[in-house]
Amino acid sequence: MTRIKRWRQHFAMGSRMVLLLAILVVVWGCNEQRVASAVDSMPTNLRGPDEQSYHAVLSERVNPDGLVDYKGLKANRDRLDRYVRSLAAVDPKSYETWTNPEKIAFWINAYNGLTLKAIVDNYPITKGGLISGLRFPAGSIRQIPGVWDEITNVVMGKPLTLDQIEHEILRKQFDEPRIHLALVCAAMGCPPLRNEPYTGARLDAQLEDQARKFFARSRNFRIDRKNQTVCLSSIFKWFGSDFARKYATEEFQQVAQDLRPVLGFAARYLEPDDAEYLKNQGYAIEYLDYDWSLNEEK
Repeated sequence: MTRIKRWRQHFAMGSRMVLLLAILVVVWGCNEQRVASAVDSMPTNLRGPDEQSYHAVLSERVNPDGLVDYKGLKANRDRLDRYVRSLAAVDPKSYETWTNPEKIAFWINAYNGLTLKAIVDNYPITKGGLISGLRFPAGSIRQIPGVWDEITNVVMGKPLTLDQIEHEILRKQFDEPRIHLALVCAAMGCPPLRNEPYTGARLDAQLEDQARKFFARSRNFRIDRKNQTVCLSSIFKWFGSDFARKYATEEFQQVAQDLRPVLGFAARYLEPDDAEYLKNQGYAIEYLDYDWSLNEEK
């Protein structure tokens, strides 16, 4: 084969490659959706959880009182699903480099986001079993079988239930009892759902704000001076022991020792006269009935 023939063959092959590349550029360049889809399918462990999508869900579907537009979220759930997918792909090795506030914020967001998913997956919620159907309100999360201890979602490559996130990770691995005022189980008795994600940089301020809002609501806390009774959310009946180390106090001698940390914690967020009442008056403790009706915006 002469040099000229070889040169012509190489030139023809090169021309075909250039033409093919040009066609690909035009096709992809004319379809931004495909480009976006390709980016979306990239391993999210390179980007961390998709907090931008989660922020959009919260800001658009959660009102200032913490009530959720589940009907609207059900009809437009793409960003919620994108956030849930991003949780699955977070790299455990990258996670280990985060600060404790960043880890706590991640898990609170995951719990609340996956709770939203559980509601949307079953919305409108119908009555569950015979016992739950009679015991709990129609539309309640309590009507969803296995919602906390059976239904799993993949987070950092592992299938986890909501109970595992709350009890085996957040409660066991971090000494931060204020999580109980941030985890939202889609019920009116829960703390209000924020219309923004938790972040490591702002976690302390966000949890402090949650506590102030929580104790300002009569469904969560109230003092009945006439009957000398202090009424606490059932959250403190279930998880009061979590406050023992961080909020231990020698005050509140008039109540049982195991209640003192809870009352010490509560007093931080009350008006001065209410805090003074807790410290110096005699009273009985009662736990408020937990409102399991759905935290839905009507």
